[in-house]
Amino acid sequence: MTQKARNEDSIAGPVAERLLDWYDRHRRVMPWRAKAGETPDPYHVWLSEIMLQQTTVATVKSYFLKFLELWPTVEDLAAAPQDDVLTAWAGLGYYARARNLHKCAQLVANDLAGRFPNTEKDLLNLPGVGRYTAAAISSIAFDTRSVVVDGNVERVMARLFDSHAELPKEKGEFYRLAGLCTPDLRPGDYAQAVMDLGATICTPKNPKCTLCPLVDLCQGKPHAESLPRKAPKKTKPVRRGYAFWLERRDGTILLCKRPDKGLLGGMVGFPGSEWTEDSLPPAPNTVPIPVTNLTEISGMVRHTFTHFHLELSLFKGDVVQDRYEHLPEKHFWARPEEFGDHALPTVMRKAADLAIDALKGEE
Repeated sequence: MTQKARNEDSIAGPVAERLLDWYDRHRRVMPWRAKAGETPDPYHVWLSEIMLQQTTVATVKSYFLKFLELWPTVEDLAAAPQDDVLTAWAGLGYYARARNLHKCAQLVANDLAGRFPNTEKDLLNLPGVGRYTAAAISSIAFDTRSVVVDGNVERVMARLFDSHAELPKEKGEFYRLAGLCTPDLRPGDYAQAVMDLGATICTPKNPKCTLCPLVDLCQGKPHAESLPRKAPKKTKPVRRGYAFWLERRDGTILLCKRPDKGLLGGMVGFPGSEWTEDSLPPAPNTVPIPVTNLTEISGMVRHTFTHFHLELSLFKGDVVQDRYEHLPEKHFWARPEEFGDHALPTVMRKAADLAIDALKGEE
């Protein structure tokens, strides 16, 4: 054994015992987390882990409870129309997760007799389940030893071992270090413990080192805030587009359902243009139905997606009376107070808010 390996073993050896002792006293209470002594519900674990992908715990809590109220079991979720699932998910972002969530529920309910697989290998065959999620479900729901690595774990490992591996290209190094610490006994509690430690103690800024149960083992403590090392973020491009707020005399607004595949697939929004890095005024032939008084609403909708920033201009038009019912495919009418019944993503909710506020100002 090399000196480096001996040093790593001396650090890793006490980690699990200390973290589990700390977790037994300081574990966070979450609606999807089983209480001490309870058996975790795989449906709850899976649902929460899908929701938590790239989303904060604070945001997920209310959505998780709403989903459980609507669909208490995986069979209930599988039987729900996809549009209902997308509507309940609206505002949570990363909408491919919702489509995969529904597909996964149907597969588990219809092909697996309502039982989730209990191994990482089999979990990886489920729609929307990747390496981290498979390990988390396997570990937390079934107490199987799996190496769980998320952003919190990467940070704890980088500081504990003073690792200067760079993310994301050297992510494998953090799996290796996390594997040294992961125990055979209570691996599910351990996985939650190390994630709790990263979320509450070993935070990105101003870590609470004096409260950390691993402080005397931590090799990176003197420069903790500089770890883990990350590649410089690429500048996100800005895309631009426009959308139409087209209103009938009865106060209903034209909405349309987006294609099932692609960005915001299956979601509902306002008709409009493609989003490109060019800024072009709306062409008359892009308005889906005849309108009069087409004018730009003051203000701009700004929204950030994973790979780009969006600037969306909004145009108001009055619908020509004799074309009320002659709508393009997947277009329909809804009153603003009914928008909550449809799967409007956050960017379209922002557009609705802009239009409603602007029109109120004109009254």
